[in-house]
Amino acid sequence: MALTAYLDKGASLGGDAPCLVSDGLTLSYDDVVDHSHAVAAALAREGVRAGDKVAVLSGNDPVAFATVFGIARRGAVWVPINPRNAAAENRELLELFDCVALFHSAAYAELVEAIAPQLPGLRTIVPLADIGTWTAGERTEYGATPPDDTVMIVGTGGTTGRPKGVQLSDRTIETMTAIVLMSYPFRGRPVYLAMAPLTHAAGVLCFPVMALGGRIVVMAAPDTGAFLANVPAHRVTHTFLPPTVIYQLLDHEDLPRTDLSSLQCFWYGAAPISPTRLEQALTAIGPVMGQLFGQSEAPMMISTMAPAEHFRPDGTVAHERLTAAGRPTPLVTVGIMNGEGRLLAPGERGEIVVRGSLVMTGYYRDPEATAEASRFGWHHTGDIGYLDADGYLFVVDRAKDMIITGGFNVYSAEVEQALMTHPDVRDCGVVGVPDDKWGERVVAVVQLHPDSTADEAELITAVKTRIGSVKAPKQVLIWPDLPRSTVGKVLKTAIKEKLRSS
Repeated sequence: MALTAYLDKGASLGGDAPCLVSDGLTLSYDDVVDHSHAVAAALAREGVRAGDKVAVLSGNDPVAFATVFGIARRGAVWVPINPRNAAAENRELLELFDCVALFHSAAYAELVEAIAPQLPGLRTIVPLADIGTWTAGERTEYGATPPDDTVMIVGTGGTTGRPKGVQLSDRTIETMTAIVLMSYPFRGRPVYLAMAPLTHAAGVLCFPVMALGGRIVVMAAPDTGAFLANVPAHRVTHTFLPPTVIYQLLDHEDLPRTDLSSLQCFWYGAAPISPTRLEQALTAIGPVMGQLFGQSEAPMMISTMAPAEHFRPDGTVAHERLTAAGRPTPLVTVGIMNGEGRLLAPGERGEIVVRGSLVMTGYYRDPEATAEASRFGWHHTGDIGYLDADGYLFVVDRAKDMIITGGFNVYSAEVEQALMTHPDVRDCGVVGVPDDKWGERVVAVVQLHPDSTADEAELITAVKTRIGSVKAPKQVLIWPDLPRSTVGKVLKTAIKEKLRSS
């Protein structure tokens, strides 16, 4: 199924039904279908071919998301660009993925103006505010597909800080959609509230909702108070948030008096969740919490835990499962593997590996990284875990040096590189430490040059300026020296141990 198939399926169930809704704007299924054909025709007019890469740089916006289906209708490849990235990183992604066209919201016009001269391959730039004029008169119908079935390329950092492009095929998205529909409760036409970024998990969860003719309520900005108001106002049935935002909801003064009775499934994932806070959510929000575990390379649904699985048959909370990542989904094979490629028995810890059509087709133009990730015929997640006797998957550690903070992946090497550009920094080590709000917080331990005067605030600001606020440390500690190996390498395990004991 092409991405447009989910939209067209929803339209077949009622074209005048609301599809994408936000404050002051409602687009019906017919509206989005018409928009997708017009965008596809205009892209063709501009010389964009099937298989070309087309980026969207925008916050949560119905028109921006509707434009994704125009890209797909032309047979081009959707490249979502995270607006939270620094300008230099987004320029690198657009270049690395060979993007020939870019749609952007007005909020990022200055960023686009700054990086466009450095991107000669970017031939078409369209402000979303002007898209109606740009597509005027275009009504040609398209049904093209990319030559290699890649429908989406997702940028992800690498352990060296250099991004990679995760290629997702139409079969990958179809598999993910099927898993969603078979793993979680759906009664009637769903109403999905999207406050988390549509460039990430919240976006791909729209496809199963559209397949059922559901309505997607798009929140332009994260606001927990507005989120709580939207649930009863729209009779929301499904939503997704990372644990950090769920914690904010649990602490919000409006939660106890908010009618959440319409909720069927409240997905959580993208970072570890506190079992104590999860148990609180099962009471304060309701018995509707549904876990998902995945990664960009195997999106969202390696394992799932439906709301009912959070409870034992007698109705009591299944505390023993609250630290689990659910059970492997029906369309995915999950194993635990040692370094020699041997699959391990239940209870034994090793790397979580995956097989199935949920897995990416590879990294864009990076055969070495693709081969490394697919050793022994399995996709290697880089996460360490085990399967228990009941088939529940437990994640006990993550890829070396990767930090998940607030639902976003941060690679310590990239933060270290940014810190090392400051003239006062002699050496540093960046680690993730457990945090009740962020899941993990980025902590930098820095050794300064003699007589240097840089302080914590100055160093954090320097990193924010260089690579963006999401990746900047929440805390900087200045130590006279750093623990090192015999060859002088900074020992991050020793840093973590010292931080835990302090």
